[in-house]
Amino acid sequence: MSDRRGSELPKHPRRRRSDVPFFLVSSGISALFVLLIVLLVAADVAFISPAEFAAAIAKPEIKAAFRLTLLSCTAASILSIWVATPLGYLMSRFRFPGRWIIDTIVDIPIVLPPLVLGLSLLILFHTSVGGFQLERWLTDSVGFPVTFHWPAVILAQFSVSCAFAVRTMRVTFDQIDPRAEDVARTLGCTRSQAFATVALPQAIPGMVAAFTIAWARALGEFGPILVFAGSTRMKTEVLSTSVFLELSIGELDAAVAVSLVMVAMAVAVLLALRVMGTGLNS
Repeated sequence: MSDRRGSELPKHPRRRRSDVPFFLVSSGISALFVLLIVLLVAADVAFISPAEFAAAIAKPEIKAAFRLTLLSCTAASILSIWVATPLGYLMSRFRFPGRWIIDTIVDIPIVLPPLVLGLSLLILFHTSVGGFQLERWLTDSVGFPVTFHWPAVILAQFSVSCAFAVRTMRVTFDQIDPRAEDVARTLGCTRSQAFATVALPQAIPGMVAAFTIAWARALGEFGPILVFAGSTRMKTEVLSTSVFLELSIGELDAAVAVSLVMVAMAVAVLLALRVMGTGLNS
């Protein structure tokens, strides 16, 4: 007779391994990155005294750069929303030949080196085609020069920030159920009416997010502005180029002061984005 006592022994459940090591490693890596950012800002704050900060910010050139930064970032963000809303809607709702090509083209400003983008804008406005040059025509016929003037600042910022706004608006419309628009069309609405009365109101939080992201991205733009608009003081100088100009003349205190202003503006934009409840605070 076979011994069945072994089969009658109770089976011990397999011990579950602790998740503590995983959380310790993940938290440690995350904490190092957060600490790096905090130390970067803290180093800037500790480097300059309040008196030096106030003196740097009071410089007329910095004040002019601050005003132009606010105006240009706002203008670039408004233009980005005007383009990103319809383009994001079309990319979200329709499947058409060549859609992937447009999708790729829209992403080019995101991955393109900033200096290359600025150089491309400069070449675009100064290349003659059959005797026609865009910059010459704008200057002589329209009386609205662009290159190395304030419009070039806005255009350079718009070229990059709009790509981020398009991505945000496409995700926004992807998350909106299209069935409500279909119902509106069956009740007699045209496509444009369904878009304006059904889709657009639901997309307002996404539009706020796209505007804010575009504004923040325009704030940090440097390369295209330097190449396409230049860095003329009291004319095309924005805060990002102010840091470069102050460093180039050895004014490290002023460069750090401007950097802290830009950090404060960026933090304010991000906090506003979360307070307005655009879904990015989760």
